[in-house]
Amino acid sequence: MSQTTIDRFARLKALQRPSVLPLSGHAVGPVENPVVGEAIDSASGSVIGAERLALILGATVKRNGHGEHLSLHCWHGGHAACDPDAAALRLLAPNAPEDIADAQQWLFLDTETTGLAGGTGTYPFLVGLAWWEGGGLEVEQLFMREYSEERSLLVALAERLAERPVLVTFNGKSFDWPLLETRYRMMRTIPPPVPRAHLDFLHPARNLWRLRLGSVRLSQLERYVLGWDRGADIASELIPRIYLDFVRGGRAEPLVPVFQHNQMDLRGLAGLSGRILSLLGDKEGTSQDGLELYGVSRICERRGEAKRARRLYEQLIASALPEETDRVARAALARLAKRDGDFARAHELWESVLGNSREGYEAYEQLAIYYEHEAREPRRALALAREALDQLRRANQVGTVAATEYRRTKGRFEHRMLRLERKASRTLLDTFGA
Repeated sequence: MSQTTIDRFARLKALQRPSVLPLSGHAVGPVENPVVGEAIDSASGSVIGAERLALILGATVKRNGHGEHLSLHCWHGGHAACDPDAAALRLLAPNAPEDIADAQQWLFLDTETTGLAGGTGTYPFLVGLAWWEGGGLEVEQLFMREYSEERSLLVALAERLAERPVLVTFNGKSFDWPLLETRYRMMRTIPPPVPRAHLDFLHPARNLWRLRLGSVRLSQLERYVLGWDRGADIASELIPRIYLDFVRGGRAEPLVPVFQHNQMDLRGLAGLSGRILSLLGDKEGTSQDGLELYGVSRICERRGEAKRARRLYEQLIASALPEETDRVARAALARLAKRDGDFARAHELWESVLGNSREGYEAYEQLAIYYEHEAREPRRALALAREALDQLRRANQVGTVAATEYRRTKGRFEHRMLRLERKASRTLLDTFGA
């Protein structure tokens, strides 16, 4: 075996070190001191606070020009880097530079904070970072053992982002990254890093799976989309209190599940990003799930990919969808057909959704417009407006329409009906006069 091959295997073996945290969710028992080889009982208190936390986790102290922080590295296999195509990235980030398709530039980020509401008084005490490497996911967790270590942590984060400038998050555009930018500004001496691009997967996840799952929490998506079960997990709302207790002199052990939770979120984000980009890629047969395809159709429509959206909607309404989703898909397809000047197809679709629903009233209105302006049949348009008002009044009587929606829709149809009555009268007079 050549020396080059030996060196390559040595590097891979170094990457494939076992995770230092138990992924089963069970509590950590006695830990062996790697220096003196003695077992330390977690209840003995012989090693406490920050030193004990580093010992339990197997973490190391990192130093830079701004102080110290705790750093934990671990590697998780089974996470192959995704290979996103241009169509998927165009839907996810239409204004991003083209070279973000290089997944080796991606840096996954997830934070644990002292509060869930954000604001200048909220600290990101644990910053989890991950990137694809060596056929798996390399994870680094930056932890401030006390508030004075925030500068050191933020400098380390800026260095990682300089190495991998494409930030990847789940709700990070609304929470994690604005919070970190605030902390950089509060420090004053550390300029906030600027990602080359920011890919956030929360909103596409909502479009793809909220109809089917209701919740789009990351743990739910892992279970029902990725087929993973993270097992026992700490509730997010408990995390701020655990950290605050720690910095006030509390025990280190309750923080172990927090590190584990953060690792699992990073792994879930990496897996989910690959699944979403696979669905958004312009490839037929990626999914057989009608609700997933409906989500892709909506994303395409919103991003201006009208041709692809129309093709997907046509495919969807030919399949078995829940009644409400089918109705929404037909209405969306009708709008796209009208935009393309395909009035015959739009007319057919609007006819199929008439009734007591938001889409049904839109169909009445669109058909009235068609008969008034395209077919030049104001009396048919008037009949549709009257039918819509009858439907609306019945819905109001049985309470199936909100009061605000009832008033707004009623006013719109009454206004249209008055105009159509005048137009229909003039048509009758012209005919009679002739």
